[in-house]
Amino acid sequence: MKIADTDAWKVLTGYRIVDHSEFITGPYTAMLLADMGADVIKVERPGRGDPFRSFEEGLYGPQFQAFNRNKKSIQLDLDSESDRDVMWKLLDAADVYVQNFRPGVAERLGFGAEEAMRRNSRLVHCSISGFGADGPYADRPAYDTVGQALSGFLSMFVAQDTPRIVGPATADSVTGLYAACGILGALLARHATGRGRKVEVAMTAAMAHFSIEQYHRYFVTGVIPNTTDRGRVSQSFAFACADGALIAVHLSSPVKFWEGFVRALDAPELARDARFATRMDRVRNHEALEAYLRPVFAKRPRTEWLQRLAAEDVPHAPIHDLEEALADPQMRHLDIERRLRHPTEGDVRTLRSPIAFDGQRQDGIAPPPALDEHGEAIRTSLEVRDYD
Repeated sequence: MKIADTDAWKVLTGYRIVDHSEFITGPYTAMLLADMGADVIKVERPGRGDPFRSFEEGLYGPQFQAFNRNKKSIQLDLDSESDRDVMWKLLDAADVYVQNFRPGVAERLGFGAEEAMRRNSRLVHCSISGFGADGPYADRPAYDTVGQALSGFLSMFVAQDTPRIVGPATADSVTGLYAACGILGALLARHATGRGRKVEVAMTAAMAHFSIEQYHRYFVTGVIPNTTDRGRVSQSFAFACADGALIAVHLSSPVKFWEGFVRALDAPELARDARFATRMDRVRNHEALEAYLRPVFAKRPRTEWLQRLAAEDVPHAPIHDLEEALADPQMRHLDIERRLRHPTEGDVRTLRSPIAFDGQRQDGIAPPPALDEHGEAIRTSLEVRDYD
């Protein structure tokens, strides 16, 4: 297929994706493909659509917006024979079908992999679940926190004495990334074989694989990581400065960064301290080093620390909130924010894909669709295709 030079990032132009999923994992998978130019049709329940539409209020909430740009929406009542016929027409002509129901639901609806791929042998059928297609937990409900917890990932972020869930949903997005990767692999294989593939991704398995470094360290050393291990091993720190602003430092393993760090702090006594003589000494004595550094950083404002660390080429960054991140000079240079306008829902702010092809960043983003916004046009196109 030929891709216009002006749309170099639309590498999936010509592929049709049927997105029959809700909340995050499936919609994010499909959006990643839509961002690369695929024609994504989102199939939604009549009247209310994807539950994420109304997660806060209305049918166009921020959660829905986040995972559904560049898509078309059609609402289908799959209890209706005519709408089931529309669904089959979509699947019979699709390249990819994405669903994230519990195991067995797609089969009960009639759109399981066996039947869908029998009718359309080129179809890539992607099933996303919490625990996999079978096993003792297969029928349980699973959301982001469940996937993080069962996989072991959450244990590295939740303190034993004051357990609390922090940070954004991670398992949902990670699972969507793995699913998109699997779909792209299946599409490549289809070029060689002419046949589609069944792609399955379990959230718990995805999060375990995402933690592969920590698993390998456990395999080799027998040490189970906890909430402090990542900072210790990577020599990472977060400090409050004199003005209350926060800063992060990541020294990693090259000795030049430690030496530059000592110079930036103007603390030659650190270099002479036997507890911190080598990287492994600093790993073993991480808490002592951190305790030494906290009052040091509390003596100067963040702007001064940023200048000092930059002058010595030490890996560092201010810890921004989202508003600060958007205003940061480097983030502004990367031009990550896009402002869109939906004809009925108004202004939408979003972030472009981080991927660039041939030096071209993503542009021409379509805002997330209103419920059934493209329903009539999609039905008409199917009728025209039948007539042809």
